[in-house]
Amino acid sequence: MYSRQTQRVTLGGFGGGPVPRDLLLLLGVVFATFSLQFFDATAIVPALLRLTRLAWQRGFIWQIATYPFIGYGGPSIWFLLELLILFWFGRDVYAGMGRKHFWRLILTASIAAGILAVIVNFLATLAGGLVGPVPFGLMQGQRMLAAILVAAFATANRHATILLFFVLPIEARWFLGIEILFAFIGFLGSHDLAGFLGICAAVGVTYAYIRYGAGRRGLREIRLRLQRWWIARKLDREKRKRHLRVIPGDRDRRKGPWVN
Repeated sequence: MYSRQTQRVTLGGFGGGPVPRDLLLLLGVVFATFSLQFFDATAIVPALLRLTRLAWQRGFIWQIATYPFIGYGGPSIWFLLELLILFWFGRDVYAGMGRKHFWRLILTASIAAGILAVIVNFLATLAGGLVGPVPFGLMQGQRMLAAILVAAFATANRHATILLFFVLPIEARWFLGIEILFAFIGFLGSHDLAGFLGICAAVGVTYAYIRYGAGRRGLREIRLRLQRWWIARKLDREKRKRHLRVIPGDRDRRKGPWVN
């Protein structure tokens, strides 16, 4: 089980080490597809891959799987901040879960959220309910990815303390509710019911995947990997703080420098 000792960390960049290639690929795809929308010759590509009403109106069902990888929004500093959040949390989640479960989590949570959002939008349209001028806007692209990765970190490291906005110390477990709150505030301004419920579904699926999913053996593997990774990061910080140096024993000398 995870230690109950609270460890304070800043918002993101929690651990060191090399950046996974998969994460760089993910960020590159999101940035590239975001850029395509601003050129007339390529704007059709992100338009066809984002989640829209066409998913149920004309059978563009591939959008349910492609939308989280298509950068969304206008050319503002906030988009870069969203990518930074993806980098911060994505590196830690990837290190704890491994490649297979990292991608499986993203696909499972985003597709489940996309299916629910499409159904909600279809029913709301028939009933003349809340669909908003830009449906699915709250859950497009990097916003969905951020919701999943933040929820994964918060579920796996419940007692870590994150400095929200680099100022407010909050236990990671509360970020599950904070994500829902932020999505609800966005819903109040956009009336995007499908997008709001999509974010809620993604957070719920992510929580269930980390705590109960992937089978008992897979779940134990995920938890142990996350626990080992978190303890290793804490030990590294302590060594740097106290200027400790590890002296290898005879057994380690025989094996050479690459000892696991």
